[in-house]
Amino acid sequence: MLKYFLSFIFLITTTLTWSQDNQKKLEERKAKIQKEILENETKLQTVKKKETTATKAIVLQSNKIKLKEELIATTEKQTSLLGNSIVANQAQIAKLEKELQLLKEDYAKMIVQSYKSRSEESRAMFLLSSESFLQAYKRAQYMKQYTNYRHMQGQEIKSKTNVLYTFNAKLDVQKSAKEQLIAENDKERLSLEKEKQEQLKLVESLKKDKKKIIAEIKKKQQEAKTIDRKIDKLIREAIAEANRKAAREKAEKLAKEKAKADAIAKAKAQAAAKAIALEKAKAIEKKKEIEKANALAAAQAKANSKPKPKPIPIPKEVEKAIAQEVPVVSKETSVTQQAVAVSTTKMDLSPKDKVDSDNFKANKGKLPWPVERGFISLGYGDQFHPVYKELQIHNSGLEFTTDSGSSARAVFSGVVTSVIIISPVNKLVMLQHGDFFTIYQNLSSVNVSKGDNVSIRQSLGKIKTNGDGKTILKFAITQNTTYTNPRSWLAGK
Repeated sequence: MLKYFLSFIFLITTTLTWSQDNQKKLEERKAKIQKEILENETKLQTVKKKETTATKAIVLQSNKIKLKEELIATTEKQTSLLGNSIVANQAQIAKLEKELQLLKEDYAKMIVQSYKSRSEESRAMFLLSSESFLQAYKRAQYMKQYTNYRHMQGQEIKSKTNVLYTFNAKLDVQKSAKEQLIAENDKERLSLEKEKQEQLKLVESLKKDKKKIIAEIKKKQQEAKTIDRKIDKLIREAIAEANRKAAREKAEKLAKEKAKADAIAKAKAQAAAKAIALEKAKAIEKKKEIEKANALAAAQAKANSKPKPKPIPIPKEVEKAIAQEVPVVSKETSVTQQAVAVSTTKMDLSPKDKVDSDNFKANKGKLPWPVERGFISLGYGDQFHPVYKELQIHNSGLEFTTDSGSSARAVFSGVVTSVIIISPVNKLVMLQHGDFFTIYQNLSSVNVSKGDNVSIRQSLGKIKTNGDGKTILKFAITQNTTYTNPRSWLAGK
């Protein structure tokens, strides 16, 4: 019985610990959302004071509404979790009460039985009536065990009563916490409704100045396209430079290999020419010796008035050797490297660049945000304006709204390929990671230079705060010249 009771206590404790851990995580998430709501509210109030139109205020308002909805959802999860815990605790209480009742009834029967046989004479008679000493010993042990069991039953009743009191106390706390969460949710729902009403007012105020705002948006879109073209040109130049460097290295390698092969061939040709010249010289010398011997023999015959002797013939191999032409080994000529057309849209990866590219690709979905704090205020790709649904806007990356004075951070280690001044107060930094590029735009100051190696999360420069009080970083990722959605590359926040 005691073993089952201890197992039961362990099971309850484990369940409670798991529930408390989940509650703690939800509480931490809720605190983080509330902090983001406060930060967003501060930005929103700053924007409302400085802006002549409400376009940017709507973006902030939308983000605040989204955070409020997330807060309500988190609170509902907490309420549901508490509700489940309450139901589980009520079931445990009911089970404990039932077991406690059975224990008390059993204990009462034991007390009555003990009362009936309480006299010392009855116990003595019970022992003395034994048929043997062994039976008497067993009866004495039985009486001792019975007394111990009765004591254990009393202790178990006491323990279960304490556990029951503890569960009842926790149940009261959980019910109170659940009521508080429900009240918080009701309050947040009312606040959310108020935020939506305020957003409707902002939308209405925008519609009054529709032509002017649409013209302003189109102008900014044109400016963004112009900057995108500059970025595209920078990327193409970086790709072309990398490919030219790879082509030069390849040409130099081939030239070295050719020079080595030419040197070997020249040495062989020189050796062959030398051998032929030597053989020819020996053959000429041999011919001269034969001709001299023939002339001497003819002179001697003439002096002795004898007939002219038959001359010694010149061997064919000597004539053949003399007839050989000694090859002339040409002098070395310098190889002029001609300019080769290279691709500006796809990089020919060197072994090092391939490693960098593979490392970047392996971290897809794990990269840190380019800002330490903030939220995504404009998504990637084509999207409709939050107010004028007939107006489509394009964004080649993501826009992050952050705190004034914040810095842009490298999302991965790489090399600075470009630092461009778009305007005196708008600078751009581009990093290369193999055939991937990350672009950080709208910087008021820059901490790095072209050619620098940067590490992950290293500060690249301060993000510009606009005249309307907003601090926005424009961030993009490309593979070669193809833009990709940065959201799929970044870790969740």
